[in-house]
Amino acid sequence: MIKAVNTYFFCLVSILLFGFTLSCKDKIDENGTEEKADKYISLSGIYPHLAMYNLGGECGTGAVVPWANKLWVITYSPHQPNGSSDKLYAINSDLDQEVREESIGGTPANRMVHQESNKLFIGPYAINGDDGKVTAIPYEEMPGRHTGNARHLTDPTGKIYYATMEEGFYEVDVNTLDPITLYPDANALRKAKDMAQFGPLLPGAHGKGLYSGQGVMVYSNNGEANHAALGKFDVESGSLSEWDGKDWKVVRRNQFVEVTGPGGIYGNKDPENDPIWATGWDFKSVLVGVRNPKTGWDYYRLPKASHSYDGAHGWNTEWPRIRNIGTEETPEFLMTMHGMFWHFPGTFRANNSAGIRPRSSYLKVIGDFSRWNDQLIFGCDDSAEKEFLNTRKQKGSLIGPGQSNSNLWFTTLDKPDELGPNTAEGAVWISEEIRANELSEPFLFTGWEKRSAWIKNEGNSTVTFNFEVDKKGDGNWTSLKTVEASAGESMHIMFQDNEIGEWVRIKPNKATKATVHFFYGDTDNRNGQPNGMFRGIADISDRNAIGGLLWALGDNRRTLGVLAGNVSTAGFHETGFYELDSLLNLVKKEDDKTVQLMRDKVAIPKNVVTTDAASVLIVDDQGRRWRLPKGNDAYSEGMDNGALRICREVSTERDLLNCSGTFYELPAENADGFAKIRPVSSHNMLIHDYASYRGLFVLTGIEDDFNGNNEHVITSKDGKAKVWAGTIDDLWKLGKPVGVGGPWKDTMVRADEPSDPYLIGFYDKKSIKISNLSNKTVTYKIEVEPIGHGPWMTYKEVTVKGGEEYNYTFPDNFQSRWIRIVADKDCQATAQLEYR
Repeated sequence: MIKAVNTYFFCLVSILLFGFTLSCKDKIDENGTEEKADKYISLSGIYPHLAMYNLGGECGTGAVVPWANKLWVITYSPHQPNGSSDKLYAINSDLDQEVREESIGGTPANRMVHQESNKLFIGPYAINGDDGKVTAIPYEEMPGRHTGNARHLTDPTGKIYYATMEEGFYEVDVNTLDPITLYPDANALRKAKDMAQFGPLLPGAHGKGLYSGQGVMVYSNNGEANHAALGKFDVESGSLSEWDGKDWKVVRRNQFVEVTGPGGIYGNKDPENDPIWATGWDFKSVLVGVRNPKTGWDYYRLPKASHSYDGAHGWNTEWPRIRNIGTEETPEFLMTMHGMFWHFPGTFRANNSAGIRPRSSYLKVIGDFSRWNDQLIFGCDDSAEKEFLNTRKQKGSLIGPGQSNSNLWFTTLDKPDELGPNTAEGAVWISEEIRANELSEPFLFTGWEKRSAWIKNEGNSTVTFNFEVDKKGDGNWTSLKTVEASAGESMHIMFQDNEIGEWVRIKPNKATKATVHFFYGDTDNRNGQPNGMFRGIADISDRNAIGGLLWALGDNRRTLGVLAGNVSTAGFHETGFYELDSLLNLVKKEDDKTVQLMRDKVAIPKNVVTTDAASVLIVDDQGRRWRLPKGNDAYSEGMDNGALRICREVSTERDLLNCSGTFYELPAENADGFAKIRPVSSHNMLIHDYASYRGLFVLTGIEDDFNGNNEHVITSKDGKAKVWAGTIDDLWKLGKPVGVGGPWKDTMVRADEPSDPYLIGFYDKKSIKISNLSNKTVTYKIEVEPIGHGPWMTYKEVTVKGGEEYNYTFPDNFQSRWIRIVADKDCQATAQLEYR
């Protein structure tokens, strides 16, 4: 634990800040707790004073639970089975934050309310419901990275179970808090050559969820402890297992995370009969499992909104949850999974599986959430100093934040319906050998306006694919349609409004190799105008905006360094160094050492993307070529000379790419990187730099003379430093993604040589123009790749005479991730797309 100087700084002044007057008292105690009397500042639901820090390479929020008239929160460091600098926090209804002196840290994400003893078990702590007394169970007695709790199978009144990420299992007496080891945590067994996630008991690694009922305790893990998993996303990984009090049984070999039931953190009310739910995924789609006491497990598939959570090591997912955000009388379950908020029905069973619906997509990394004082409180994983395996050349030599920190996100109960578009995609088979009449697992078939499927028969004979639907989610399947595909043929199916059902499954009439992939979406009703919250950010044509390099400082300073200056697409010129504090004061400082470090380690790299006549070309760290749409031509100058930040991690283990006027969510390379990029929003702004700080998303590039009424713009007293601050999910409000470009522009094309892949996914109002600039007739094959790591499929072939052009507007419900063009003859051609 850092022992800061035990000094109190008092200021009794009234300041006009963000449109209201505050009386303030700023205090930092020996634990780094920051308090301010009266009303606390918040932006976009982020209260900077509630930021949580540690001394580890990551500071994630492991659990958020209302209890004993307070909100209790724990953070975790990466791989600390014996304790760490992390804290247990208690927050009252006035949003005063208390760092509990009982804190012993670690890597905890477990929480359970044991009603009979009136105790909350959160991390290694037991908290009395009557008086809020905290007792820590020492790591010497119960070592490991605590990941889950469950009610006891034979003595649920007197004991509970603890599980660790490395397969340590304990039973704890709820009265004495004495633990008994059932299976030792593998950190005590691990040899130096083994990876940190090693566990000898079960396949897979990186334990996540724990729950009990129906006579078993269910445990999940979402990763694999081998070197292949560090770089790949599609190798065998993870498992779902159950224990009957004597023996372990591996139920399924996939990556699983949440395990819970309708009883949530209290445990099921009728443990013998209530269902147990599990969520997970593989390289094809999201998995939802449900256990029946008589028939065992059934599984269903959902599409993924984001692929940033992929990665066979399992590190990118944190702790997805299913939690009741309603009331005890009127339950309402919210599920977080792969970047989507989902409505999850509390009645979900194999014979009553209707009701899972997408709500909206999000960019935050969420570890836990809860309803408290009629708000939703999300515990996030915002800024990791280590950044782990998330490096790429588009970031240059950029270092991570100086100190790991994260925060809570306070939102309305309706916020899960108000963020990003719910466009999502996933497969039941990807280039897989399938037996004759083999049924796929059920795939969600409702909840979107626009639904389509891509099929490729990769076998050697014609195959009929029969689509069946479970209309009511009651297990009764009926035929929807049949589709015949010849050997090697690709097909795009656009489902009609009257083709309905909760679930769809597919059955081929012959053995074959095939891909079947679904792409869903709704109309994106955003327009091209940014929300008023972005007033003051400079236009790309501005020649004298106020920019600044950003870096969250280390050494327990807990401020954001801003190396301010004048910026335009022509370059950046420093004017001074400032720090942004927890009260959002932007104060000028003299700090030559930090300034030099930022010049060296936070500099924006040059020439890491290429803008040519056709589009933006990116070559990733694996040498793969990708093309993205272009915005305003001025962006190419700023990206070439290092005046505009292009890529940075702003949520743990995933990047934000700001390229040619569009923000993209960019998964880590070990989650397939650029192949799974997703556009968030487009803009026409001169954004110099952006970073994460205290849970806020901060950017620079503000109009020099902006003095308007916008609480998100923070200005120093001398007016020479300005930043914009909100949350990363505010970016959805910039405007829907648009752009122009394509794989060719007056390009000499070789016969049968595919163009570079060009991004087409997640845009709407799409059109293409192919111009044959030669004097001969050429047939152009338009190919699509809807998955990112799947086979290319032929969408259509068009023949264009020399000197003529072909124009085509894609149907409203057409979606694919990538598109490319192949000519059957050597020629000169242009292929350009426009997204409006």
